[in-house]
Amino acid sequence: MLSDVYFPRVNGVSTSIATFRADLEALGVETTLVVPEYGNASFGADEPGIVRVSARPVPRDPEDRFMRRSELRRALQQLSDGRFSLVHVHTPFLAHYAGLEFARQAGIPVIETYHTHFAEYLHHYIPFLPRALGRALARTITRRQCNATDSVIAPSEQMFALLAAAGVQRPVTVIPTGLPPVRFVPGNAERFRRAYALSQRRPIVLYLGRVAHEKNIGFLIDSFAEVRRARPDALLVIAGEGPARHALGQRVLLAGMAKDVMFVGYLDRDGELADCYAAAAVFVFASRTETQGLVLLEAMAQGCAIVSTACLGTVSILQNGSGARVAPENPAVFAQAVIDLLDDPPQARHRGELARTYARGWGSAAMAARLRQFYAERGARVKIDPEPAATAASGESNERQACLDSR
Repeated sequence: MLSDVYFPRVNGVSTSIATFRADLEALGVETTLVVPEYGNASFGADEPGIVRVSARPVPRDPEDRFMRRSELRRALQQLSDGRFSLVHVHTPFLAHYAGLEFARQAGIPVIETYHTHFAEYLHHYIPFLPRALGRALARTITRRQCNATDSVIAPSEQMFALLAAAGVQRPVTVIPTGLPPVRFVPGNAERFRRAYALSQRRPIVLYLGRVAHEKNIGFLIDSFAEVRRARPDALLVIAGEGPARHALGQRVLLAGMAKDVMFVGYLDRDGELADCYAAAAVFVFASRTETQGLVLLEAMAQGCAIVSTACLGTVSILQNGSGARVAPENPAVFAQAVIDLLDDPPQARHRGELARTYARGWGSAAMAARLRQFYAERGARVKIDPEPAATAASGESNERQACLDSR
């Protein structure tokens, strides 16, 4: 596996890779992951099967890293001993091209999971590029990169459709990221409130995720201004870090909500994260660019009542029975959905219970079994047990491939 991003950089790609690797190992599939260093020599030093490559910060986005090309080539040369039967790429930057080169030289298949929908937010990071031109450029790059691989994985039905519309001719299979059992372990709401000196009576509206422009957090802040008029006791907590942090902080100050919006930064995934979810009365989300929306499943697993817009990959999660309340991207309407749940705690708890039950259907072990089957179908030396989930996934995979092959 190759990726231009991994922990300690927290995002959906890092979470997806870590989740799949853990479950694949339990299924007897050995993986080696090649990822950047992040300036902390001790982080991940003892992680088995991970190769860290010297890297430099990305301009305008200091959280991310560019692997040094010469160091990446050297690292891959040291792995050229014939032990691998497949290359799995997770990001479309240097890792993509290095993975293709490694696979072709080794004479083995290369597959790529297309985690990120760049067409809708490239303009945030290249502001001088007209939005329409950015979308066209992103579609062209997506098409060329995917068609250079042997097979592609999409994390949702919606991303599958976008790849087809972009002109991807390679077989595309939908395999979402699942939730490991640890994400269902309840957090401690009181512990979170004590850590941040918050009153037990103050209702928390929570956003948790990358604090980036494409996540549409500005809309959540505008909606919360409407919530505050009806519920002045409410607090918006924004958990995470990212390049939009300063701009959003300024937006909060200009709106006069410095005491009503709290940025708490990254939270430790082994305790603080669950505590934060547990403290929330309502979880809110409005990203337009999610290819799946894994954070929604995490919130559901913790029993959060959810108000969210439904765009792109989140549509696959925000289904009937999920307990979530879907609202349009209209500040007043979205805010009213939040207010309704704040004013009706029994209803919020009921929706949270529905969400938790629904999230159990997204277990990571079943998703990893589908990925193992996918590897085997593409020539990887992987032992496959006769499992119902794998058999069903195989049929679904063949159906999708036939669909694209007929285009």
